[in-house]
Amino acid sequence: MSDTLAATNLGEDSGTPGPANEGKRSWTERLVAPALGKHPERRESFESTSGVAIDRLYTPEDVAGQEYGRDLGYPGEFPFTRGIQPTMYRGRFWTMRQYAGFGTAEETNTRFKLLLEAGQTGLSTAFDLPTQMGFDSDHGMAMGEVGRVGVAIDSVDDMRTLLDGIPLDRVSTSMTINATASILLAFYIAVADERGIERSKLSGTIQNDILKEYIARGPSVFPVEPALRLITDIFAFCHAEVPRWNTISISGYHIREAGATAAQEIAFTFANAMEYVRRALDAGLPIDKFAPRLSFFFASHNDLFEEVAKFRAARRLYARLMRERWGAGDEAAKLRFHTQTGGVTLQAQQPLNNVVRVTVQAMAAALGGTQSLHTNGYDEALSLPTAQAATLALRTQQVLAYESGIGDTVDPLAGSYYVESLTDALEEKARGYLDRIQEIGGAAEAIAYMQEEIHRAAYEFQIAVERGDKTIVGVNKFKGQEEKLDLGQPDFSALEQSQRTKLARIKAGRDDAEVRARLEAVRAAARGSDNLMPRIIDAVKAMVTLGEISDALRTEWGVYRPA
Repeated sequence: MSDTLAATNLGEDSGTPGPANEGKRSWTERLVAPALGKHPERRESFESTSGVAIDRLYTPEDVAGQEYGRDLGYPGEFPFTRGIQPTMYRGRFWTMRQYAGFGTAEETNTRFKLLLEAGQTGLSTAFDLPTQMGFDSDHGMAMGEVGRVGVAIDSVDDMRTLLDGIPLDRVSTSMTINATASILLAFYIAVADERGIERSKLSGTIQNDILKEYIARGPSVFPVEPALRLITDIFAFCHAEVPRWNTISISGYHIREAGATAAQEIAFTFANAMEYVRRALDAGLPIDKFAPRLSFFFASHNDLFEEVAKFRAARRLYARLMRERWGAGDEAAKLRFHTQTGGVTLQAQQPLNNVVRVTVQAMAAALGGTQSLHTNGYDEALSLPTAQAATLALRTQQVLAYESGIGDTVDPLAGSYYVESLTDALEEKARGYLDRIQEIGGAAEAIAYMQEEIHRAAYEFQIAVERGDKTIVGVNKFKGQEEKLDLGQPDFSALEQSQRTKLARIKAGRDDAEVRARLEAVRAAARGSDNLMPRIIDAVKAMVTLGEISDALRTEWGVYRPA
């Protein structure tokens, strides 16, 4: 209910005690109207990024329809609005991860060790575009892209180098990889097998969210149906062999980065999740066995209260969807998610301002109850983050955790009339999108619809910035002298040549007959219904490369072509 002042809309009396026992309507007439006569508000109306109207004041009437047990409950209990663990950060803080992927496996391994020494508690890996697209570094399509936006991983030998000295049975590793996730996971498992580490002790996450690639990012390789089959193969394999591994990180982050609103981020992410759940059930996997290993990945942007409400609404909506649609138990209905501060919000102009943006976004993630957090470096709008920027980003998390008191009580903003009202509004908006996607036939059939909605939201935001309706400090307002940063970028040309030389040496030294046999086994599984993961692991142990395995699958399945 809006209390924007107008002749026909002065707000309603809620009956809430105030001065002289008067309510919101009386307050509006007595105090707000005279104040507006002297000092008009900054805008005629206020709304969140999702188009939720923001009232001047929130009172108990704005949450009058909420029932505590049904809509909030206690932390650790359905519907998990207030958190998935009873004690949340009073037990232990969120996992502090920093994303790292720097050209070569050697450089990235060095950064990993620096971050672990600085107090990071989990690793998060970025891969270059050729690795994401299933091309080896010596492929013509990889020219000029090797190592530029992440680490180049062509073979199990690169993975050995990447993980050198990292205790895989004690450190959780996240890998941001999708179309080729099965191959990167196979590399990881092969290294663990070589070290004699039991697969049951490995913990980590592969992003493995192919629908989001079609909708928002682009680096997809295989057509939709075989790509979804590959995901369910990973689900089944890890359930049996690597039970502590999160087999998918269903990503709203990239949907938000593409321009979606907070409500669209929730809705489109869960639409994809419901598609994956359905496919897994169709493959015979029990919901309460595989669903507890599903994890999610969200963005955190600058609107502090909307972001907090988004995380709370997402937790509640996911629990309800899993219960309503699939009859899931409590463990399968818990929304476990990693958060990354908003890369698209970072600005090249006055880049030190990004430190403040990242801090606000990290606060929102912690107040919203994330299980894991990555904070961006202030220089990421310009380059791969420098060591100084990455360390400061980690220190931002540590200051929030250890000095701010943010984790001393569970869900500290619960009960705020504003936050609770916004939580309800975002859940309602997200459900509206989900209903529309359901009408279309589910996420796999609604790719074009979601793309169009994201494009529209991105366009409207950009227009608002260009008109000055939306202020970006240092960009369209408060412009000043630009700071100059020493970015110290690597020599990518030399890096690419070095990677190609290493790859040539590996190919020259392996057993070609075994390589052919392993690739044929992969192709045979792709043609049939056998689980692909054991065949891919056998192949990488025979030094078959990522590009060769991807080519074998492309031969059988073809490649994705947008409609």
